[in-house]
Amino acid sequence: MSDTSTTGFAPVSIDVEGGAGKLRIAGLSNGGARGRPTVIWLHANGFNARTYLHTLGPLAEELNVLAIDQRGHGATPQNTSAHGKSDALDMRDDLLALLDAVYRDQRVILAGHSMGGCVGLLAAAEVPHRVRALALFDPVILSRAAARGAMQAQGAAISENTLVAKARNRRARFASRQEAFDVYRQRSIFRGWPQEALRDYVEAGFRDRPDGSVELACAPEWEAANFAAHGHDIWAAMSRIEAPVRIYRAEEGSTCAISQASEFPRPPGQVVVRTVPGSTHFLPIEAPQVVRSALLEIAATGA
Repeated sequence: MSDTSTTGFAPVSIDVEGGAGKLRIAGLSNGGARGRPTVIWLHANGFNARTYLHTLGPLAEELNVLAIDQRGHGATPQNTSAHGKSDALDMRDDLLALLDAVYRDQRVILAGHSMGGCVGLLAAAEVPHRVRALALFDPVILSRAAARGAMQAQGAAISENTLVAKARNRRARFASRQEAFDVYRQRSIFRGWPQEALRDYVEAGFRDRPDGSVELACAPEWEAANFAAHGHDIWAAMSRIEAPVRIYRAEEGSTCAISQASEFPRPPGQVVVRTVPGSTHFLPIEAPQVVRSALLEIAATGA
């Protein structure tokens, strides 16, 4: 498996107290050089911070990057039950607690993939003065009608039913990380992934068991609960965003209902929406140059 030290990133842990109680958030950081813009990277459901090292590593000399494992992913414990989870406000509150603990006097760029993009939006709506810009890569944003239906159905969204079922039935244990990697490498959804990214995903996505086997760090029931948790009011949150927003949508199978800036409930000029040609929902991994260029441009211009 790849060595994080070769990327300029090292493991970190940050103790916070959010809405769901005390939590030790794990992540990867390239340090905090003074004078450089700071990016907090938020991963997709079922993934982890290390999955994106292939994408974020080359930015280590120009930006301060903290990629975190969100609650119940990677090395960050779940600490709460999946039963009854109906929204992403627990992860929003974890991020807000992290901002309080580490970045109280600093404005940061929030960057997220899929669920991570949604969490970033929800947090930015609560503390607009803390957020310099938002860079969202195929964020989970349901249409107004679907979002309204999910809020009325305790978070459940019909469009997510297939993902919920797949997550619940996901194989959780393997004899080793190598076996997991060999199995995953044959799956069609990973076909466009660089081998290095898949290895990093597997390395941090499994934990060791006493018998020598490994199991998913993100439990299938927790992944399923996150897919089913859309009870937050994402459209109300978006209407309160004050920072510049850039959205990069997948061309195939996008999870973002917004296809043009005029659909985002903010004034003209604040939001840019781009569809990345040939991309799938995994665009930050399949097209890392899009992420790097976007973050460097945002950091340079603040927009």
